[in-house]
Amino acid sequence: MAERENRRERRGDDRREETPEFADRLVAINRVSKTVKGGKRFGFAALVVVGDQRGRVGFGKGKAKEVPEAVRKATEQAKRSMIRVQLKDARTLHHDMEGRHGAGKVVMRTAVPGTGIIAGGPMRAVFEMLGIQDVVAKSIGSQNPYNMIRATFEGLKKEASPRSVASRRGKKVAEILKKPEGETVEA
Repeated sequence: MAERENRRERRGDDRREETPEFADRLVAINRVSKTVKGGKRFGFAALVVVGDQRGRVGFGKGKAKEVPEAVRKATEQAKRSMIRVQLKDARTLHHDMEGRHGAGKVVMRTAVPGTGIIAGGPMRAVFEMLGIQDVVAKSIGSQNPYNMIRATFEGLKKEASPRSVASRRGKKVAEILKKPEGETVEA
């Protein structure tokens, strides 16, 4: 019995050391009510984005009777549902992409250094928590923050770095990045 507790304590300590420090951003809070016999009962729904600002990001939603509890639940869910995104030069995306979820559609484009994050509210939170410094993004369709974030994540999941494409095709990274012979590079 004591051995099992010691193993749990050691395992718990290891997990705390492994887990990097995450930053979180509250995207939306929704007050919801339920009508019951005696009147209305109010609750809160929170949408949170969590990331390490080095390529890992996740989102979660939580519902509770109090705002802090809803935010805590959302943060826990976000930490469990994190994805890794390969960044180009640790500042932008490798290629342009599009994400869709329901009626929400987002377009994300790479940007040159110094551009900054040009994106709307929920998408901006995702990019900041991801650690992207230069990106241009546009939301088309639904303005619902839940759908916008889900569409952004769908697009980010599609991203492929030159290294992953090269390994999948069995080629070298230089072959993937090489310009076709017909194109001339302008200065």
